Amino acid sequence: MGDTTTSADRDLSPATEPERAGRAKPLTGTGLCLSGGGYRAMLFHVGVLWRLNEIGMLSKLARISSVSGGSITAGVLAYKWRNLSFDAAGVATNLETELVAPIRNLAGVTIDAWAIGMGTLNPFATIGDEVSDAYAKHLFGDATLQDLPDAPRFVINATNVQSAALFRFSKKYMGDWRIGLVMSPSVRLATAVAASSAFPPVLSPVSIKLNPASFAPPDPEAPPELTGDEYRSRIVLSDGGVYDNLGLETVWKRCETILVSDAGQKIADDPAPAEDWARHAIRILGVIDNQVRSLRKRMLIAAYRQGERKGAFWGIGTDIADYGLPDTLPCPHSRTLELASTPTRLASTEEKLQEQLINWGYAVCDAGMRAYVLKDARAPGAFPYPRAAI
Repeated sequence: MGDTTTSADRDLSPATEPERAGRAKPLTGTGLCLSGGGYRAMLFHVGVLWRLNEIGMLSKLARISSVSGGSITAGVLAYKWRNLSFDAAGVATNLETELVAPIRNLAGVTIDAWAIGMGTLNPFATIGDEVSDAYAKHLFGDATLQDLPDAPRFVINATNVQSAALFRFSKKYMGDWRIGLVMSPSVRLATAVAASSAFPPVLSPVSIKLNPASFAPPDPEAPPELTGDEYRSRIVLSDGGVYDNLGLETVWKRCETILVSDAGQKIADDPAPAEDWARHAIRILGVIDNQVRSLRKRMLIAAYRQGERKGAFWGIGTDIADYGLPDTLPCPHSRTLELASTPTRLASTEEKLQEQLINWGYAVCDAGMRAYVLKDARAPGAFPYPRAAI
């Protein structure tokens, strides 16, 4: 990917971040991207973080970018980061207690159907409000973006429906290149995660009310275009995957090494697609998502092959045999494809399936890392949950 930035993708420019305004700095550090996919993605990425921690990579990450279901996992990791006990090798010895346990507890709770029902019936709350409150109840309490660590840098991505741009939540700022930035935002972490995971059409949108005066003065090198109160007083947000379903953009021009964990669901073939407007629209959204994901993946793989970036990609639909390692954990492709077909919902997931999704994320992350990043890493002896296997 060359320096062909246009107004359509200007949020890739380093000038959009205050600390990088002006001359672009050399690429350094490692970034991790966590895709969307409801609870399926949330659990798959738990396995990924589990394995990255074991090989000492979790503590070395400079930036973690997430969308949708991946933002639930990233949000918990960010919220719990200060509680993690890293040993001399950079391995968090209490990851299961601080990260795995609360996420598995949430995975036993149905949020989407409840939120749709209550948001439809309650004149004082929207569906997005109900999802946000559920995340606060089960995960984040009253924590705000200011409770995130300074390092690594966590970026929770949503889509601004008004500006059609990627909207970023982080400790340092939130906003997008078209409406501008709010520095040191005090928005609830639960609200940021709810906005990132507001997948359309049922859980979208999530709206945030702001004081237009809270926006920072414009960057002279990249002044925002939409500065009117109609764009800054109420921000209407949807799932981050609508704009960037891999969470890739916020690390692309910042990190030399890029790790991408894709738990997205490939759209199934349908010989007789529905033709009523509602179901047909959902099918078309799926086709668009599938194509955008494929394009980003091809761009990323080409960058790896051409030496523009280091790193590894793994997906929930990957055949682990493709990594060519003789000692991967046993993950029959027919079975992992079944796991990849788990519905994209925020719905109660039975315990064995939870463990299998975590196991699969763990195993394929291990294969990707040992094949392309840490070739001398020792192969794992077993799954996190050996009895569940795959």
